[in-house]
Amino acid sequence: MMASRTHFRPLRILLSEGNSTSAREAVTMLGLAGHHIEICDPARFGLARFSRFVAKYHRCPPMRNDPAGFLRFAEQLLEKQRFDVLLPIHEQGYLFAKVQGRLVDRTGLALPAFESYRTVHGKAGFSRVLETLSLPQPPTRIVTSAAELRAAVRYPCVVKTAIGTASRGVWMVREAIDLNRAVQEIEAVDGFAGEVLVQALVAGATEKAQAIFHRGELLGFHAYRQIAEGAGGGDAIKQSVRRDRVRADLALIGRHLDWHGALSIDFIMPEDGSGPFYIDANPRLVEPMTAYLAGVDLVDLLLQVSLGERPPVAPDGRDGIVTHQAMQALLGVALRGGTRRDVLRTCRDLLRHRGAYTGSVEELTPVRLDGLSAVPLAITALLLLASPKSARRLAQRGWGDHLLDASCIRIIERDIPSSS
Repeated sequence: MMASRTHFRPLRILLSEGNSTSAREAVTMLGLAGHHIEICDPARFGLARFSRFVAKYHRCPPMRNDPAGFLRFAEQLLEKQRFDVLLPIHEQGYLFAKVQGRLVDRTGLALPAFESYRTVHGKAGFSRVLETLSLPQPPTRIVTSAAELRAAVRYPCVVKTAIGTASRGVWMVREAIDLNRAVQEIEAVDGFAGEVLVQALVAGATEKAQAIFHRGELLGFHAYRQIAEGAGGGDAIKQSVRRDRVRADLALIGRHLDWHGALSIDFIMPEDGSGPFYIDANPRLVEPMTAYLAGVDLVDLLLQVSLGERPPVAPDGRDGIVTHQAMQALLGVALRGGTRRDVLRTCRDLLRHRGAYTGSVEELTPVRLDGLSAVPLAITALLLLASPKSARRLAQRGWGDHLLDASCIRIIERDIPSSS
């Protein structure tokens, strides 16, 4: 693993949640660097709670159901204690971007203007940015009713609600029965109150890129390919790749939006080399350990930007670095209909680093570095061995109260003032 920057001082860092894979990986990187880490999260046993690196875990109101209460809790914590950096590791950035004027005098924080944040957070907004910049995306229609959706569909395609994380609000539509299911579920949740995207299905490998910006300038970049899928569209196995075209396009997006902080994008690379086709964006840092193991410490860059510094542009990381998430691998096997024997075989392959995991490094639960990380991994394995069908329920635990929904977004935009 790479070392942090030469001129170093331990920082007091407050993470905005501790139940996502991104938060868990950030905890490992921050802990190895010697920082003091505290976490706000409504869950009693968030994934990142099982780490020797976490000094304190604050139970807080759930942002999704009580954004004002969550914000009040965070502000009171920042008022009572000194934190050098508030790290909005997941969708809490939407709320913090809205009120960053209330926070910047209390702690270091790296977020773009709220309008830029909300543009990228919504799938329709990101699609419009791509169109404005003439960047490639699958043929896309944006609709606002069931009738428009039915008229726009050409099989096969992907239907997406404007808001959704971890494959929530995404439907693969290959025939009429899929379309009917998508329409019914959209109407049940939001009644077409928001925009819905219809995109042509592009065959190819799913890849992702992540970057850190300082006032529109790209400082650090890393890309990787999904080798095996886990739960909720997540990555069970990844491989670092070099993507100069994607780096240039992401730099263009960052300049256009005057981006400040972390930004990640998803794209498809067809086998015929016609890609990339950009399909999604996340206004945050997604699972940064792969970049770290390839030699790019994006979390450290984000800390420096949060402190108001302008660090030098980081060199590219190594391509060909393979990493995996054992929990995602086990869930993925079970979700694809695997039996107890399949789950047990995957456990053996992971423990012995054989088969698909030959030469791969565990990124999510690094047991040798952080023994407590074995707890959620062992529980997941035991539950799946007892009942592989429990995988769907276990995967949905990650779609917790730290995530946004349309109702929460309306409350943030309508009821929470940007200044105190």
